[in-house]
Amino acid sequence: MNNYHLAAEQITKKFGRRLIFSDLNFQFQKNGIYGITGINGSGKSTLIKIIAGIISPSSGKVIHQFKNEIIDSTNLHNNIGFVAPYLIMYEEFSAWENLKHISKIRGIKFNTELFNSLMDDFLLLDRKDDLIKTYSSGMKQRFKFIFALMHTPKILLLDEPTSNLDDAGKESVYKIIKREGQDKIVIIASNEKSDLDLCNTKLELQDFKL
Repeated sequence: MNNYHLAAEQITKKFGRRLIFSDLNFQFQKNGIYGITGINGSGKSTLIKIIAGIISPSSGKVIHQFKNEIIDSTNLHNNIGFVAPYLIMYEEFSAWENLKHISKIRGIKFNTELFNSLMDDFLLLDRKDDLIKTYSSGMKQRFKFIFALMHTPKILLLDEPTSNLDDAGKESVYKIIKREGQDKIVIIASNEKSDLDLCNTKLELQDFKL
């Protein structure tokens, strides 16, 4: 059992005079896959960044708890795995070097067995020593999942997780998302039907525009 609890209380976000969403409330306290959906520009990426603590809401708050203890914002990154098309990697490093470096930054021991297992899961094991700049866009997207999972996070946040992926890439990603959803909260922000078909519950942002 994950014992993780995520809640949003009266979240409102504005950029200048433009309202993105207003008075948004939710509670995710069971393991499973949850969806955030809405038309383009509705605020899916904005909301998932707020949940991740990357940006702040205009008002309201997001609460992360583990075993009934509130997680301080300074420790939030150690509990979250985050995947998005706009994340940047070290292009001049190999996959191995990237994750060794990130492990050092996080202050965790590099887990070679987990690295090889994840590289195999995402169909990248034979490219682990190649520079990231030689990867295709789909390979880079799959590698971002390995970034997100190497520190065994308690909650997984996915913004457009199948961006740039072919059918084989999507199949490998969906397999892992289903697996991760069995023992943690997974949140997917997407308009892709096949992404949202994985979700037990969906949050429609159009319902929070007024």
